Formats: sequence, C-alpha cells, structure tokens
Amino acid sequence: MAARRKRTRTKRSIRYFDYSLLAVLVFLVCFGLVMLYSTSAYSAQVKFGDGMFYFKKQAMISAGSFVWMWFVSRINYHRYAPFAKYIFYIAMFLMALVYFTPLGIDAYGSKRWLQLPFNQQMQPSEVMKIAVILFIPVILCRIGTRVRTVKDLAPALIWGGIGAFGVYWLTDNMSTGIIVMGIVCVMIFLMHPKTAPFMAAIAAGVAAIGVGAQILGRIMTTSESFRLRRVLVWLDPEQYAGDGGFQVMQALYAIGSGGFFGKGLGNSAQKLIIPEAQNDMILSIICEELGIFGFIVILGLFGFLLYRLMFIAQNAPDLYGSLIVTGIFAHIAIQVIFNVCVVLNVIPTTGITLPFVSYGGTSILFLMTEMGIALGVSRTIKFEE
Repeated sequence: MAARRKRTRTKRSIRYFDYSLLAVLVFLVCFGLVMLYSTSAYSAQVKFGDGMFYFKKQAMISAGSFVWMWFVSRINYHRYAPFAKYIFYIAMFLMALVYFTPLGIDAYGSKRWLQLPFNQQMQPSEVMKIAVILFIPVILCRIGTRVRTVKDLAPALIWGGIGAFGVYWLTDNMSTGIIVMGIVCVMIFLMHPKTAPFMAAIAAGVAAIGVGAQILGRIMTTSESFRLRRVLVWLDPEQYAGDGGFQVMQALYAIGSGGFFGKGLGNSAQKLIIPEAQNDMILSIICEELGIFGFIVILGLFGFLLYRLMFIAQNAPDLYGSLIVTGIFAHIAIQVIFNVCVVLNVIPTTGITLPFVSYGGTSILFLMTEMGIALGVSRTIKFEE
C-alpha cells in the first residue's frame, strides 16, 4: 500500500505542445517558397522586372504570419466563444462591402477582393472560413447531447447555410461557399450519432452532380455563364484547348512530362505557358519538376499535417476545442482535395489554391491564424507522467 501511494504521488500532469505540427508547417511553407520562386521567376521578371517579386512578398508575409501564429497560439481558445457570432457578422459585413461598394475589386472575371489601405487586397471569404470554424462549434455545444436526428442540428445547418450563401452571393465565389458548407457538414457529422444518412446523402449528391454534368455537356454546348463553360471544359478540355481549357490542358501536359522523378528543380517548360501558374496550378509545376515522387511527398506532408490536427482534436479537453480543430482539419482537407482534383481535371476548375504552397498573402495569413488556434488548443492538452 505504501509503495502504491508513493507511485501515485510521483504522477504529475504535463502540458503538451504539438511541435510535430509546427515542424510540418515550417517545412510546408519553406517548400512552398522554393517552388513559388521556381514557378514564378520568369513571369515576375517579365511583369515586374524582378524575378523575386512574388518570392519576396510571400516570404515577408509568411515570416509575419509565423509571428502572428505564435501570438494566436498563446490565446486561450475559450475566449473566442463569446465573440464568435460577432466575427461571423464582421465577415458578412466585409463581403457586403465587396458587393455593394466601390471597395470591391474585379479581377480575373470575378469580384471577390476588397481594397485595403497601402494598395493591399484581401478576400473576405477567408474571414468567413474562420468565422464558421469558431461560431458553429458554439451552436453545437449548446445542442450538446440532445442530438438524435438531423433536425436537432438545424440551427448549425441554417447558420452554415447563411455563411455559404453569403460567400456565393456577395463575392461570387461558389467554390469557397462549398468549402464553408463542407466545414459545417464535417462538424455536424462528428456530432450526429449515425453515419448512414450522411453516406447516403454523399452518394446521392455525387450521382446527381455526375448525371447533371453529362446532361449539361450535351444540351449546353454554348453558354454565357462562366460556370457552365467550366463544366463544358471539364468534360472535353481538348475541344476548348484554345479557350477555357488552355490552362487545364497545359497543366496535364506538365504532369505527364514530369515522369516519376521530374525534370529537375527549375527546369519546367510549362511554367512559361500556364497563366498565373504560381496560384492554383502550382501543383502541376511541382509534378513536372519533381515528378510523381514530388507529388507523393507533398501529399504525405499534408497527410501528416491532417494527422496532427486529428490528434489534437481527439485529445482536446472539451467539445468546443475538439470541434474547432475538426473545422480546421475539414478546411485544409477539402481545399487540398479540391486543388488536386482540379489539377488532375477530375472536377471543373475552381480557383482554389494549394494551402501553404500557392501564392497568396491573404490565404497564408488566415491559414496561419487557423494553425495558431489549433496550437492554442494543443497547449491545453494534459498528459500524466
């Protein structure tokens, strides 16, 4: 008995911090900067007279984002709950500024950016992603263990639908709206006691999209809608290779020419042809320069990142922390899947970038904010030693 009491007294609780998540983030961002420079040096030289323009801008924002991530990770995530609804309203307000005021910037055929001071821009839809990640868990925690049917989760579905529709209507960004709704659905799936209704809904949705796309492809050979044009290009990219299918076809050529080990870093030929390759098509240049091996490596890094997020979600001290990290997990997973599928022409082009790798200051800043929140949750995990 005395020995048992002695062993009990020696147990102590130690705080946890996910250094593995931090390490994979550093590696992903550094890898992204290397590939960004390799992809954009020529186009930046032609456009700005400085081959390192994109690299330097992304590097500075990334360095600042790491500092910001550290600051966010020091905040107790429970403090977000009372303000989560206001963050949601702020996101809706910022998107409304894009739609209703001259501050909205029209670029690449869409009005999705908001003009900021000092000639800076941002996408308010990125704020909405964080808003639903913080606000929907508050609603789900209020529902708690009373969940029996999908109807019990109606408040979360309604608020998530408002956010997703706001992204689509106010910023003309359907793909980000789908991501927002996807984040909400993953958190609802975690709360619901049954999986069969979700599996049936996913199967029915995939079947309906496939049949609808085939019907549109046959009866809508010409259309003024850019979304329908994207569907037509997806169904037959070779027919539209000189118009909307040019980027997709060149990306597929890049992937095919890379082989298993690629042409070597900096030796891509398609980066001279693909428009804005440093954005949503950077994965095709990775495949051309580093081959299928590089593709597998980048997917492995994202897989490890998602594994660490899943570990934090499973060991979070309460439901709110677990749901927040689940939302971050869903965001990263959906965005990576979308980008890979677009580059491989599995789905129509969406404009969704590859997290931590593609060029984009707003994207990297808000992604690092999410990582800071996840690391903040990891700080509250306690293990007995």
